[in-house]
Amino acid sequence: MSKLKRYSLMALCLVFLLGTLVACSGGGSANDNNTAANNESKQQAKSGEEIKLTFFNTSAEVNTVFEELFKKYKEINPNVTIELIPTPIGGAQIEIFQSRLASGNPPTISNLDAGHIYQYRDMFLDLESEKAKYEELTLPGAVEGGVFEGKFLGIPWTAQGYGLLYNKRVVEEAIGGPFDPSTIRTRDDLAALLEKIDAAGIPPVMIHGADWSLGAHYFALGFSLQSRDLQENLKYWEDVKAGNAKLADNEVFNGLMDTFDLLKQYNARKNDPLVANYELDSSDFAKGNTALYFMGDWAWAVIGNLEDRDSEFGILPLPISNNPEDYGNGQVAYSQPKLFAVDNTGSTPEQQQAALEFLEWMLTSEEGQQAIIGEMGLMMPYKDLKVESSNVIARAVADYVDAGETIDISIINYFPSDYWAKNGASMQKYLVDQIDRDAFYQEIEAYWQSVE
Repeated sequence: MSKLKRYSLMALCLVFLLGTLVACSGGGSANDNNTAANNESKQQAKSGEEIKLTFFNTSAEVNTVFEELFKKYKEINPNVTIELIPTPIGGAQIEIFQSRLASGNPPTISNLDAGHIYQYRDMFLDLESEKAKYEELTLPGAVEGGVFEGKFLGIPWTAQGYGLLYNKRVVEEAIGGPFDPSTIRTRDDLAALLEKIDAAGIPPVMIHGADWSLGAHYFALGFSLQSRDLQENLKYWEDVKAGNAKLADNEVFNGLMDTFDLLKQYNARKNDPLVANYELDSSDFAKGNTALYFMGDWAWAVIGNLEDRDSEFGILPLPISNNPEDYGNGQVAYSQPKLFAVDNTGSTPEQQQAALEFLEWMLTSEEGQQAIIGEMGLMMPYKDLKVESSNVIARAVADYVDAGETIDISIINYFPSDYWAKNGASMQKYLVDQIDRDAFYQEIEAYWQSVE
């Protein structure tokens, strides 16, 4: 080896050595400091020091299930206390969250709609260090639902679907034979079924009158059904906001509202359409007091625990036209509506680390999965589940998922937090015939044009 080559090799070794020393020095990069802080937090979270976490929950129908889980977790982690911050079903949930932020007392863990996590994205911890682990634990695509502007902010924990639920016994008694759900692919198909059920003396369908059901689950479908392409749906929404597109000229929205008129005609709550009693509506459906129910598989949290209920239920797509091939007539809405996010504004590193450890335990342990799948009756977008679901509606939704026959409703993640209340209030007026179709569209368009 020549002298020049030897000197070059020595110089390279010196550069490498100096670089290594710099990387290992106490005055290293922010990443090194973060890593050190995280390691310290992990040690402290497991050291036995008392740590208190708060858990903001918008899945209000399962508040008690979460509280029982917190007790179980404390039995195996006596130093970690988790306090539930409950919210009312369909009530002013996000207002409570906003109040906590305004008072400088943010929850350590928040169970929020994906759209709200996007809205408050600057408040939450970037979970990049957890991302690879959850990609390994979950089904393909699940983690992407919690990524906003390139940051993994929300851990997925449930997947839900909705459409027209049906009580199999009631429907088959009404039509006088076996029911094949694949025969309902047009509005006329649905009208014929409702007519038969009505003729049998059974209230045909339950419209739940709450604004969240009408505004978010029903009316917002119109934005999701414009196209199978999310970008095209977003463009149409922007056109409505800009006043460049009229709902009255839109075939999808007109079809959706024509189907709503049909459901109104056969509504089991026709005499009191705004009663909006979720438990009562779900119970009446489960016990056969109505044949169909516009709702989702989450209703199992109520239905599953009822005594004297029927046992066989399924789900139908909501047909919005008389072309069986139109998008939506053969699919059910499906999403990961709720995500877990960890606060990054008022929580200590020890609380954040303890929160992440609790969430991983809840999502991967048999105890946690038993609570989510067995007691809440929800689907989890996770591999290697240790608990089998008793939720027959969720299993019916899963058949559509397996067949790829689902409606992507992720456009709602971009909507403002009040959209379902505003749109739902207009839907309620339309439901009780306080306004006609033209006035309804005008109210809806005025709202969207007020949104920045």
